[in-house]
Amino acid sequence: MATVTRSGMVGVVAGVVRWVGLVFALILAVHVLLTVGNANPANGITTFFATTADWLVLAFKNLFTPENATLRVLVNYGLAAIFWLIATAVLSRLVRRLG
Repeated sequence: MATVTRSGMVGVVAGVVRWVGLVFALILAVHVLLTVGNANPANGITTFFATTADWLVLAFKNLFTPENATLRVLVNYGLAAIFWLIATAVLSRLVRRLG
């Protein structure tokens, strides 16, 4: 059985944090793409991404309220995607430093 070093485990945790942020941002970006592309809202794929993105958008959902619904999704969900990328990058670095 291989022994896992502390630095190796810290690297794995930091990597997982980064991947989670990347997946969250990707889900938000796909939702934006489907919205901008006028995807069928009754389609299962569209519903999955819309439901998941609504959970991931956090407080950004109504940050900006332009009258155009597509622009509203583009700006607010796009900002949420950027937030997840930055937040998980910072958290990953913090994990590496504390580890």
